[in-house]
Amino acid sequence: MRAQPWMLAVLLLFGAVAARAQQPSDPIGEALFPPELVMQNQQAIGLSGEQKESLKNELRQAQQQFTDLQWKLQDEVEQMAKLVGQTTVDEKQVLAQLEKVLTAEREVKRRQIVLLVRIKNLLTAEQQGKLRTLRAGGGKT
Repeated sequence: MRAQPWMLAVLLLFGAVAARAQQPSDPIGEALFPPELVMQNQQAIGLSGEQKESLKNELRQAQQQFTDLQWKLQDEVEQMAKLVGQTTVDEKQVLAQLEKVLTAEREVKRRQIVLLVRIKNLLTAEQQGKLRTLRAGGGKT
């Protein structure tokens, strides 16, 4: 079975956030919980049916947004590649296109943080504490 391109993009985005969340020098990442961590430990943290449904809804919504954002980002990157691939490069055009690329990347990161904040807000303080312990190596992750 072949992975769909949008699913690959979402996994890459989540993976980047998850990797960042694992870094000990990242206080923002340490305070948030990637969806994989919550899903992999749903029984250990006692995730309720309502919480699972809310998490699924957030992930569905995020997947759609990430798909749209990934298409936009890819389009902007392709435009940038065309510009810098020319024999003579127009610096003003490249810088204007760079702004478009950076804006698209910023929106991806913004949406990642929105998702992670919503996930955290779905969890009780006790569940968050258990996830911190599990992430630190006190259980499966």
